[in-house]
This record gives sequence, C-alpha cells and structure tokens, in this order.
Amino acid sequence: RFVVGFPAGGGYDADTRTIARHMGKYIPGNPTMIVDNMPGAGSMISANHTFNVAKPDGLTIGHFIGGLFLQQLLGKPGIQFDSLKFEYVGAPAQDNFMIGVHKSTGITDVNAWIASKQVVKFGGVANGSGSDDIPNVLKATIGLPIQLVSGYKGTADVRLAFNSGEIAGISNSWESTKSTWRKEIESGDKRIILQATLKSHPDFPKIPVAYDMAKTDEAKRLIATVLRVHGPTVRPYALPPRTPKERVQILRKAFMDTMKDADFLAEAKKANLDINPDDGPTLEQNVKDIFKVDQALIAKLKNILK
Repeated sequence: RFVVGFPAGGGYDADTRTIARHMGKYIPGNPTMIVDNMPGAGSMISANHTFNVAKPDGLTIGHFIGGLFLQQLLGKPGIQFDSLKFEYVGAPAQDNFMIGVHKSTGITDVNAWIASKQVVKFGGVANGSGSDDIPNVLKATIGLPIQLVSGYKGTADVRLAFNSGEIAGISNSWESTKSTWRKEIESGDKRIILQATLKSHPDFPKIPVAYDMAKTDEAKRLIATVLRVHGPTVRPYALPPRTPKERVQILRKAFMDTMKDADFLAEAKKANLDINPDDGPTLEQNVKDIFKVDQALIAKLKNILK
C-alpha cells in the first residue's frame, strides 16, 4: 500500500500509480500494490500517518513532500515524525522547480517584472512544499513581487485556480509540470519565466536562474538550502521506523529494479514523467545532510518560511 500525501491528479499521485503498476513483480509473492490518497497540510498528514500509525511490517510505503524535512528542522507545528528515523526506499527523480505565470499578467521577463513591482498572486499548498517555500525565499532574496495564497490541497487544485483566474502564478517542478500542466504549457497560458534552480536546466537555456540573480553570499546560501531540499530529497518513498531491515532491503531493491524496468520506463515516458532515481541509502544520506545546516541560517529561514 502506498500512502500519497496529495490528491489524485498531481505529480506525486501520477508517479506513484505508475510505480505501483510495476513494482509488485520485483517483490516476493508478486503482491498487488494499491495507492491511497491521504491529502492535507501539504502532505504532513500522510507523513505523520506513515511514522506513527502504519505498521512497521513493510506493507505500507509513504510518499510525501521532502520539504517537510526542513520544516522539522525549523520547528513547524504539527510535525509528529523524526525524519532521521524513517527507513528510506528511494526517490524516482530530483526536481527542478520553475516559476510560471499566466499569460494574462503580461509578464514575459523576470527582471522587468521585479522592476515593475507588479504583485502576482501565487497558489500554494503549505509550508514545506516547493509551491510555498520557493516563492517565499525568492521574495526575500531577489525581490520577486509575489502574494502567496496558500492552503490548496495539492497542485491539481492550484491548477484549477490558475485556470479560473483565482491565482496567476505557480512554483512547480518541471518534472511534474510536463505531465500535469501539459495543456497550459502547450496553449501558452502558462509561461515559464524563471528557473528556481542552482544551474540551468537543459530544456531552458535562455531562461534566468534564480541562484545567479542573488546579489549577496547570504542570499545565495538561503536559496541553495531551500532548493536542495526541494531537489534530491523532494520525492521520498519511506517506510515506518522499526521496519525489519530485511524487508527494507527487499523494497529498496524492488524499487530500483522498477526504475530500470522497460515497461515502467515506457509508461513513464508516455506520461511525461522524468525518471532520475536515487536509491534508499543515497536518499537517507541526503536527508541527514539537511540537518547539518548552521544555526544562523536556520534562524533566517524560520523568518522567511514561517
């Protein structure tokens, strides 16, 4: 059983349903794998459930947003888990976040937008998600004139608000956008105007990179910390603590075998899902690295991402 922290129709759901159709063949007994959506609080509810409620028997795998690891470090209320005690199965991809605005804003250039101070409403999910943390840190460091409207259940709901004119901007991963925002991209309704990345993505050689726009070392460190959290560790699959080690190893191997499965890769390509996986031990180490951030930076981030 996969417990996904977001509603159907978003990238986390799409990834998991594709994985679930193939991973069972690599697990002894070839079990059927089902997907349960448990949205709420930016996937915190599903993370708390995986840590505290799910039995540590290897039969429940949680999938929530990796931004919650940093939120634990920042003392976010409601977190009832210890990121360092999950057993990590792996991550299917590392995300590259993009800032997109509706064509109705008339915005085509990020520098001109900043200079104009034209405030754009962005749709967010909750602190800990890239839809919220990234706009907040870019507003504080490079002066993006954003008004964040948070509290949507997931990016599928943000997309509905975007299309209805309720909001006009979104921070979302390109990996997720390609599959779940395809119509808006192809029609030109959604314009990618800034890469919320540390380096340029091959698909966008001419679009500015947020990290390069930071004018101070502190601004660069703040941006880098947030972007790393929403990159390598942003799509974790995790088991409850105290799951028997032999079952952890079985699921880690099954996960990585699935990432190389020809039928899985063909289906992922058809759905425009990027597959660039990390295995369980690598994901576990990346999570540990988050908790090595120095205290001065934590204090700054608490204020920015509150």
